Amino acid sequence: MRFGIFYELQLPKPWQEGSEQRIVNEAIEQVELADRLGIDHAWAVEHHFLEEYSHCSASEVFLSALAARTEQIRIGFGIRQVIPQYNHPSRTAEAVAMLDLVSGGRVEFGIGEGATRLELHGYGIPARRKRELSLETAEQIANMMVMKPYPGYDGEAFSMPCRNVIPKPLQKPHPPMWLACTNRATIEVAARNGLGALAFSFVDPEEARTWADTYYSIIASDECVPLGHSVNANIAMVAGFSLHRDRDEAVRRGIEGFRFFRYAINALVANDAVPGHSTLWEEFEALSDRELPALTAPGIGTPDDYRAMVRDYQDAGVDQVIFLQQGGRNRHEHICESLELFAAEVLPEFAAERPAREAAKAERLAPHIEAALGRKQFMAELPVEEIPVVPASREREAFYHRD
Repeated sequence: MRFGIFYELQLPKPWQEGSEQRIVNEAIEQVELADRLGIDHAWAVEHHFLEEYSHCSASEVFLSALAARTEQIRIGFGIRQVIPQYNHPSRTAEAVAMLDLVSGGRVEFGIGEGATRLELHGYGIPARRKRELSLETAEQIANMMVMKPYPGYDGEAFSMPCRNVIPKPLQKPHPPMWLACTNRATIEVAARNGLGALAFSFVDPEEARTWADTYYSIIASDECVPLGHSVNANIAMVAGFSLHRDRDEAVRRGIEGFRFFRYAINALVANDAVPGHSTLWEEFEALSDRELPALTAPGIGTPDDYRAMVRDYQDAGVDQVIFLQQGGRNRHEHICESLELFAAEVLPEFAAERPAREAAKAERLAPHIEAALGRKQFMAELPVEEIPVVPASREREAFYHRD
């Protein structure tokens, strides 16, 4: 079992001068602490225009700061919006590779598409085609990170000529690739494409077992054909996170942020919005308890509670638990105290078991991964003599195109 921390950079109103800088600086401090404590991953989303819910729109900049301030923790795009209207595919390949170099090979590359009309329609993306556009583009991004040169592409999502996309990542063939998943259907999509599953839904361990069984049965079947140049067979699930030796105090500190997180994303998908005039926190506070998520949540309690929850997820087949610690108005000092308590009282026993468990898993999956890679039709390399010359001027272009 591995562990991660997760950042939307939530900032409920009312805002004060310097609020955005404060939340960014506090998040960086939390990741520095997590790095020292032995937490495995730090994930950051990419969202656009989602006031109060997520101010993490330039995640590659935030992640670069994390890479510069840490030594061991892996730095995760959780996720990068890969549809070309958000980010040109070559720019994503360049950003992922550069961050991998800056971090010394610590990058995880999650892909996604956006869920709200605020984001999708802000960039002219048709909501009904977002999944196919995302997967088509992600495959080409993987090719760009590997091929020298990239032969070019003419598809539905985008087109570009032959170019050598540089730099290339330190990890070979490229950083591990993941897919944002919100239900069992997307878990199946991740498995069929050989992608890790970033499960951004709150499910109990029994439901997690169902998801994991589905995922790994597909990984081991003929259905798995890798989208990238490797298979990343892993499931990570988000859970609440607020620890204290007094359970009631853990709930007092963490439940409101957890409930706001769950309320806000549903509201952004379902409700109309007026840009620049969001009222998420105001609406959240006005709701009665009957209209809000339950007062308890897995991951909010004592170290013993958290240990039991992690054990249940591990037994269900989950590979990583990602902490939802920065939600709503959760306080920086409480987040840091929870991380320290987790590292002191929960992490050691799972870290001790990890080498043997991961070695057994790798051995069990090795033939299935080899078979999956054997089914992939890799993009053909261009022979040297077929690599097109790019003319430096109109005159040179005319020279290369003369009869």
